[in-house]
Amino acid sequence: MSESELLIIGHRNPDTDAICSAIAYAEFKRKTGFPHAEAARCGDTNERIDFVLRTFGVAAPKFVPDVAPKVRDVMQSNVVSVTSETTVVEALSVMDAKGIRVLPILNSKGICQGLVSVFKMSKFFCPTTDRVFDSRRVLASVSNIVRTLDAQVVVSSNPENEDDLILMVGAMTAESFSKRLPKYPPEKLVVIVGDRWEIQREAIRGRVRVVIVTGGLPVEESILEEAKKFGVNLLISPHDTATTAMLVRSAISVKHMMHEHFLTFRADEPLAEIQNVAAASHFQAFPVLDEKGRTVGVLSKSDFLKKVDRQLILVDHNELSQAVQGADQVEILEIIDHHRIGSFTTSQPILFRNEPVGSTSTIVADCFFRAHVELPKAIAGLLLAGLVSDTLNLTSPTTTERDAEILKRLEDISGVQADRFTEKLFASGSVLTSLPATKAVTADCKEFHEQGKNFSVAQIEELGFDQFWKRKNEVISALEDYRREKGYYFSALLVTDVVRNTSLLLITGTQAFIKQIDYPSVEQGIFELEGVVSRKKQLLPYLTHCMQRGGARVTINEALPAA
Repeated sequence: MSESELLIIGHRNPDTDAICSAIAYAEFKRKTGFPHAEAARCGDTNERIDFVLRTFGVAAPKFVPDVAPKVRDVMQSNVVSVTSETTVVEALSVMDAKGIRVLPILNSKGICQGLVSVFKMSKFFCPTTDRVFDSRRVLASVSNIVRTLDAQVVVSSNPENEDDLILMVGAMTAESFSKRLPKYPPEKLVVIVGDRWEIQREAIRGRVRVVIVTGGLPVEESILEEAKKFGVNLLISPHDTATTAMLVRSAISVKHMMHEHFLTFRADEPLAEIQNVAAASHFQAFPVLDEKGRTVGVLSKSDFLKKVDRQLILVDHNELSQAVQGADQVEILEIIDHHRIGSFTTSQPILFRNEPVGSTSTIVADCFFRAHVELPKAIAGLLLAGLVSDTLNLTSPTTTERDAEILKRLEDISGVQADRFTEKLFASGSVLTSLPATKAVTADCKEFHEQGKNFSVAQIEELGFDQFWKRKNEVISALEDYRREKGYYFSALLVTDVVRNTSLLLITGTQAFIKQIDYPSVEQGIFELEGVVSRKKQLLPYLTHCMQRGGARVTINEALPAA
């Protein structure tokens, strides 16, 4: 995610007006001080939208199905990791440099094999009183000991073999050392000693695994020869005895103290859904995996406190039920719309521009004109397409004088004649021809909430009803399946003939509600609505009025508010 992300986005199942107004308003915001503004969509385009975008040479907005804060938004994507052969002292050095307490252990393919934590390493270095002997345990190869100490190798024998060794410090008289040495298997002993030649010689003759001379002190030639003779590893440590003893124990590989059972998350998981799980875990950090199980990030508990700097501007809708998934979890900066105002609350004041015009594209174009911002030719073309699409080229009852005035200015700037373009637009793609019925009934579908009930109203605009009658049965079946899946009180589909300016209304739901529809019934669940073309201004008020009036019969004209 960028440092600041501002998405201008239309409703789910976007229509031409939603896509065009999103692209155009993103252009307006970039030109007025918001360089990160970007158009987005939360639904698929259709053939008609694609025709518009191709005509004006503009790419479709990026697809963003969900804007809720995700793991990827706050995780540490620059993964700091170690391999299973990394020594503890090396792991601790990385942790200290990066200020972290947990490291993932990755293999060559980026797969997490386990976690190593400061907590577990501290238990190794500071054993409890019932594990005092563990303080002398050295589980390492000679090569790791050499690397950890930065030691000089005088004699080397099988340095790569990893052994479970016992640490013995020769800080005693030679007589005392001789009595103590036989108590342990010599091949298991690591003897740390200063310049006590007698103890060095006694240890080598006893064929211990390693003799480490501390303080950078040289060894006598005779000691060197005996080490070679008996195959004893002889090292010179640059550190004093106490430091050498501590570092030798930290030569252990992290694979011996990793947490093999750990919690992981996916990069696309919503933060809100995993926060409680992460909080309950005793781990402080969690590997983040991609779809192939590779580690692409690390999520720490402190990352949940980060603010996700993502803002939205909603265009062509103002109800959360129609908005992109997760819109309620991020900041909504503005709303630009021409529909009814639904139930909507914000935590702080926002710019809410809602005007009774025929399209959101009309409002966006007016933003350019009022602010005296240059309107590019291609953007003017998009706004023209959105305007004529939503107003059926100024023939819809939603059309206002303002729409006509704006359209004339858009024609002049884009060089496109609206009448000719409208013919091409509605001939460019039939939803009922190009999509399966299950997608056709939701291609331009909006959810509403009234009287404590949820319902949906969709619209399909066609050149005539021929395609509908050919697919009538599967369309009705798909509409009912969609209603049942969503649990709606009813689902309505308005199929509009843009040539005759009339529509067919399909309703699925409870018979009690369907019986309230008093327009001519063509077939069961199909009604003829002469002169009705607007979902927003004609159909929706009628349907909601039917719900409010219970069984009362009203006409669409009666349901409309007084002018």
